[in-house]
Amino acid sequence: MKMRSIISILFLLQTITNGVNIVGAQSADFGVYKCRNSSNFTTAAYQKTLEIALDSLTGNVANHGGFYHSTAGNDTGTPVNALALCRGDIGPEACEECVKNSIPSLRRNCPNQKEAAAWYSNCMVRYSDREIIGVVGNWTFGELFNTARVSDIGEFNNALNNLTTRLQAQAAGGDSFRKLAVGNVTFGPDSLTIYGMMQCTPDLLREQCSECLYGTITELHDCCSGRVAARVFFPSCFARYSNEHFYNDPPVISLPPKLTSGKKNNTARTIYVVVPVVCTSVGLIGIGIWFFLTKTQRKDGMSKKETTSFSSLLAKQKQTSTNDTVGIETASVQSLQYDLKTIEVATNYFSQKNKIGRGGFGLVYKGVLANGQEVAVKRLSETSSQGVEEFVNEAILVAKLQHRNLVRLLGFCQESKEKILIYEYVPNKSLDYFLFDSVKHGHLDWATRWKIVGGITRGLLYLHEDSRLRIIHRDLKASNILLDQDMNAKIADFGLARTFEVDQTLGNTKKVAGTLGYMAPEYAMHGHFSVKSDVFSFGVIVLEIVSGRRNSSFYQQDDVEDLLLFAWKQWTGGRPLEILDQSLAESSYLENDVIRCINIGLLCVQEDADARPSMASILNMLNNNSVTLPEPKKPPYFLSNGLLLDISGDPDKSIPTLSSVSKSSMTEMHPR
Repeated sequence: MKMRSIISILFLLQTITNGVNIVGAQSADFGVYKCRNSSNFTTAAYQKTLEIALDSLTGNVANHGGFYHSTAGNDTGTPVNALALCRGDIGPEACEECVKNSIPSLRRNCPNQKEAAAWYSNCMVRYSDREIIGVVGNWTFGELFNTARVSDIGEFNNALNNLTTRLQAQAAGGDSFRKLAVGNVTFGPDSLTIYGMMQCTPDLLREQCSECLYGTITELHDCCSGRVAARVFFPSCFARYSNEHFYNDPPVISLPPKLTSGKKNNTARTIYVVVPVVCTSVGLIGIGIWFFLTKTQRKDGMSKKETTSFSSLLAKQKQTSTNDTVGIETASVQSLQYDLKTIEVATNYFSQKNKIGRGGFGLVYKGVLANGQEVAVKRLSETSSQGVEEFVNEAILVAKLQHRNLVRLLGFCQESKEKILIYEYVPNKSLDYFLFDSVKHGHLDWATRWKIVGGITRGLLYLHEDSRLRIIHRDLKASNILLDQDMNAKIADFGLARTFEVDQTLGNTKKVAGTLGYMAPEYAMHGHFSVKSDVFSFGVIVLEIVSGRRNSSFYQQDDVEDLLLFAWKQWTGGRPLEILDQSLAESSYLENDVIRCINIGLLCVQEDADARPSMASILNMLNNNSVTLPEPKKPPYFLSNGLLLDISGDPDKSIPTLSSVSKSSMTEMHPR
């Protein structure tokens, strides 16, 4: 079993029936606490503010339908945001009691942390010095599970997948009052029934709730495959299932007073009188806002002409190719726009000291916004010939993507000649920064590498199957995998991404762009791309993670060979562990997990695109050891097809030639 950094609390095994372990009802209400130790407070003023924020939750949460949030603090101190969420099926008395009892326990377990959370069976309480309303909280999570297992794990997991997928959609589709779903599924010859519940804090948008619940489903697979009962808690959502009926159906919790119909007549009469006044006021306010925005926009250095030009560019991009961009309305995109002055101040006017990287797009700077939020600022190079199109593509494509294994786009700036993207700041740089460094790769033990592989898998699965449109990244490589403070993988750089309709499987381009060594042969040679071309790139990364070596590093003067063929030779020779990074030789790792990763990597880099597995299949292969993996076929040998790789040491540089086709049909390749 792979190492975990989270706390697991085990339920007691009580009965065994019909070959299936059954858990009895639990009388104790286990509490799970998480304290963010990276940020502590030392002043009595903050503690007093925290107490005010938490105290306001009791007496209010039950009266507001089981969800309540508050903010305490003033201009001179750090504000504290707090919220409480009760299970959506319980009554107000049980809700109030749970919240009231959990707050003192939370304060005892996290005595001086600026951010913490507590989960009980009936409620969740959390607080933070950061904004938490309308934000998906994934900085921590907890899990509880029963040690008992079912007899047929494969059948059980399939049934549970069907249940959690259904509940995820139902809960995310809830309203601003409650995002809750309950249900059950019966399966197997013994007609075993599994009951499930999923819930989000109702301040989340539909997409945010779905993303959060997707994380709980993933963790249920990781921690609890085949277990008869389990729970996973995130700060913004939770998932629970059991072989016992544990929820109230229908829910017994009360609606808040404003949603009851007791004053229907008075409410209607009030609306009738107030509407004309409100409409007039809204009209005047709207005119005022229009004048204010117009003045502010020109004051910030963005002329009307420039705004219109950018809007036209977005509209043109949307009209000309629905396969190249996600169709997000121009107004929605422009709502994410930052003014140049804000970005200049945040980056100390693009100071060299703030520079943290360089990509095909241009330079990347670290910045700090006025509210203290750290950001990564990607500044388009003025000399880039493809920059404008890639800029629009990336802004439109990434704006609506919400997943914890993707780097989140916060906004963009387009003023004068500047074109800038603003992303969340990911502190641990990129995977290649650690993986291919002779010293830093020591930070990547096997447990961390396994977690990174899983994170990339989940991110790609979201892009290929769970986002609004099917998205092909086209430039997946180690330098485009960023690592957060907990070494979680986040896929970055969508400048070359393309989108498919749901039923579309293959795309073609005359302009092949990407990084040789990671490119699938059908894409490099013929411009054909699909989800399976991303799978090929993923397979290369997996083999690099296992070996700690670049694909392009395998070069011999008389026998040019890449990592893929090297791994294949060791695999067919019965020596798969020969490719394992030597720095892992003395560390703790499971041999079966390493061999499984190598097998998956080789399956992904097969020459026949149809033979490569989907990302959903790969996730199942990683999480379910009972799945028998097929034998991979020999990977392609690029040099035999006339592709010459640049071995100068720059992984983003390529010098391609095509000797097997005439110059007139030659595919154009753009180095990144």
